[in-house]
Amino acid sequence: MGLGASAGGLKAFEQFFSNMPAETGMAFVLIQHLDPTHKCILPELIQHKTKMQVFQIEEGMKVQPNCIYVIPPNNHLSIQQGILKLTVQSASGSPKMPVDFFFRQLAQDQGENSICIIFSGMGTDGTLGLREIKDKLGMVMVQDPDTTEYTGMPVSALSTNLVDFVAPAEELPAKLIGYVKHIIKPSGQKPAADDKNTNELQKIFVLIRNQTGHDFSLYKINTLCRRIERRMGVLQIDKVSMYVSYLQQNPQEVDLLFNELLIGVTNFFREPETFEYLKENVIPNLLKSRLKERVLRVWIPGCSTGEEVYSIAIIFRECLERIMQVNSFKVCIFATDINSQAIEIARQGTYPVNIAADVSQERLSQFFTRIDGSYQIKKAIREMVVFAPQNIIMDPPFIKLDMLCCRNLLIYFSTELQKKLLPIFHYSLNPGGILFLGSSETIGEHAGLFSIVDNRLKIFERKDSISSLLPMIDYLSPTILREGLRADIVKKDTNAAIPDMIQRILQENYTPPAVIINESGDIIYISGKTGKYLEPSPGKANFNVFAMARDEIRFELGKAIREASSQKISVNVTLLNIKHNDGFHSIKITVRPFSTSEHAYGLLMIIFEDIISSMQPEASSTHSVLASEQTAAVMELEGQLTYTREHLQSIIEEMETSQEELKSMNEELQLTNEELQSTNEELKTSREELQSLNEELITVNMELQTKNNELSQSNSDMKNLLTSTRIATIFLDNSLNIKRFTPEMTNIINLIQTDVGRPLSDIVQKLKYANLIPDVKEVLDTLAYKEVQVQTTSGDWFNMYIFPYRTIDNVIDGVVITFNEITKIKLLEESLIESNNFTQSVISTVREPMIVLDGQLRVVSANRSFYKTFLVNPKETESKYIFELGNHQWNIPALRDLLEKILSQNREFNDFLVEHEFPVIGHKKMLLNARSISHEGYEPQLILLAIEDITSRKQMYS
Repeated sequence: MGLGASAGGLKAFEQFFSNMPAETGMAFVLIQHLDPTHKCILPELIQHKTKMQVFQIEEGMKVQPNCIYVIPPNNHLSIQQGILKLTVQSASGSPKMPVDFFFRQLAQDQGENSICIIFSGMGTDGTLGLREIKDKLGMVMVQDPDTTEYTGMPVSALSTNLVDFVAPAEELPAKLIGYVKHIIKPSGQKPAADDKNTNELQKIFVLIRNQTGHDFSLYKINTLCRRIERRMGVLQIDKVSMYVSYLQQNPQEVDLLFNELLIGVTNFFREPETFEYLKENVIPNLLKSRLKERVLRVWIPGCSTGEEVYSIAIIFRECLERIMQVNSFKVCIFATDINSQAIEIARQGTYPVNIAADVSQERLSQFFTRIDGSYQIKKAIREMVVFAPQNIIMDPPFIKLDMLCCRNLLIYFSTELQKKLLPIFHYSLNPGGILFLGSSETIGEHAGLFSIVDNRLKIFERKDSISSLLPMIDYLSPTILREGLRADIVKKDTNAAIPDMIQRILQENYTPPAVIINESGDIIYISGKTGKYLEPSPGKANFNVFAMARDEIRFELGKAIREASSQKISVNVTLLNIKHNDGFHSIKITVRPFSTSEHAYGLLMIIFEDIISSMQPEASSTHSVLASEQTAAVMELEGQLTYTREHLQSIIEEMETSQEELKSMNEELQLTNEELQSTNEELKTSREELQSLNEELITVNMELQTKNNELSQSNSDMKNLLTSTRIATIFLDNSLNIKRFTPEMTNIINLIQTDVGRPLSDIVQKLKYANLIPDVKEVLDTLAYKEVQVQTTSGDWFNMYIFPYRTIDNVIDGVVITFNEITKIKLLEESLIESNNFTQSVISTVREPMIVLDGQLRVVSANRSFYKTFLVNPKETESKYIFELGNHQWNIPALRDLLEKILSQNREFNDFLVEHEFPVIGHKKMLLNARSISHEGYEPQLILLAIEDITSRKQMYS
């Protein structure tokens, strides 16, 4: 069992093992993101919370039950046949995902016995690994994100919809033990879901079909039973009948079981060697073969969440870039799946950062965009793919394909269903099209439909075959499909089974020489020696029984055949004398219709039997009288016989003529029937093509509807955003025609909705600004934004910003002009200017020296009295530190203390006496009045310092 965590994992581990009994028969492997430069003390910390032995993993350590194993820092961990193996993590810049790495190895090694638990942690590590475990019928548990210190890993795991249990760390042990007790059966006991009560399984299939519309009865029963058993283990239900009742009472469990049965684990570039072979050998050949059409069509059924679809798209893109034909070829990839939720994920094309374990850094930078801790497929790749829900069993296939990629889907289908799908794949592909299967899949007995490109990689090429011309399953009738899977796709030629059937009948019942004929009298089978009764007629070979029958039996034989054929009864003709080897033989002819097989309907069996072996003529009498009488009688009888024979021969010839006419008519009817059948097959093929094309149109329409809904939503969001900002905005195209505008724009330019599409120069403006159009053209030429303050005729002021309009593909498609109202700011600015001018005028007229300092005690301004009194000029004063004025003449300690107190205490001082010896103007006694004043743009506040020279006053009173 693998336990994964990163930040905050220690607390979760302690809570988990504090509630886990020591004797469970399970082994626990702890994978945590550890600092590679510090010693790991996790084993010691865990040991205080459990009676199980805790080990730090060493190379080659064998896993034992009731033990805990902790991964050392800076290592990846794998497991092979229960042996733990360490590999040092690479120093590359790719994300370190030790949890994913071990979970994948655990799934491969332990299969359905693998269990993983994801605890607190940042990032998405563990998400890809748990998918592998679920694919192997393992079990997944996650700590409740509400109880974790960091929710990244648990939330990412829950987003897969593959988690079996979610609970706080201290409650997970009880759920784990309950699951293991129900899923592991005593020795010799069959799993509950493996009993042969197919009636219960059929009930489950019916419940799923009624709620979801999908039928799983054609999937492999063993796989379905194991997945059903897993759900029963989660719910701790022992019997299938009880689980059926639970499904009937809890419809939400039907959806959970449906998702369990649909687990489709896929990742980018699965089996990289195969994708490299496609890139180097298969796809280049496809591109060469489509140089005229410049279009390639690919179908990927069972696409799941789209990783493999985008892998194929990236491979095609790389091949097109290599031959510099990206814009010349159109590659359309149809990706379908039964799971609508997976299709929505695939459409978004956003995946966690741990896909870096399967995708190279070069491909990540070229085909992905990093967005908020995840990777999104770039638009150029996403536009190559059309995603849509589809049931491969019941819906029409896509046709005229150049590649069909169906990997790891057929393994879930029954053998019968696989046999039906492969001819459909053959039908869907163009001549020379590529069939790409999974490593565990094969074409089986359909070697006549596909030639092998690489048997090890399961890549096949469609070849022309008579089978491709056979009728296909009617996809629009799911009921017929389910019943039809018990029969052949097409009805075999009935004549092919007749010889075997006749041979069997003749072996079961001893029969004399016999022939089998059809309703037209054509011989289709001969048994025994029939030379005494039938002989070839002169001329062109004719194997019709009426032409081959000897003269002596032809009339009676024809009569018996007609009677047996019309009345469907067995007819016997006896005591017929035929000449053979200078003797006469009495024979019996039996004509018997077949009634034992529908394949032999309308056939007749003619059986020839000898009754008396021979008859010799009697010896001549010595009595002449008797001889003469007999001669006369014989002559009379011979005359009658000759007449009868001639009459009979005439009737036979008429009958043969009629037979020939009927045969000719029959041949014409057969020819007409064949033409009608051929026309019917063409119509059926056309209907199937129309069904497939209709399916494609439905798929494309669904994709367009989805994108249209997204576009409508985006337009609505954009409209509400622009309206809520209450900023006047107008969009122009490259010709300066109006594309759209916000309602506030009508206050600046006279616009109505019908002005969309008109040039901006034709619209009446309310601006006192004549350079709007030239400014817009300048922005289009220089691609540099422009900012101007403009005023309307009503007196309002705006900041006008003109930006080039850039599309997502960084194409310039016009300009955007926004107007931010600054009327109040402008009025305030004018007021401040007036106030400042007024203040400056007042200060300038004051007779005492005054100076304004900023928070750094730099001179902001001073009045004329200051410059006159202290003999300095503005250039030497403004922006200078006050203590540096006049070669540091103002570096007065008392003044410094005064100013610092004002800054720190925000106070004011009046009549502060300072005496100082100035080198130029001499000794001065000054009264200082200072206070802090506020002014926008200065922080801290300014200081106003007024200086009154009282030197002469002091001298007067001294």
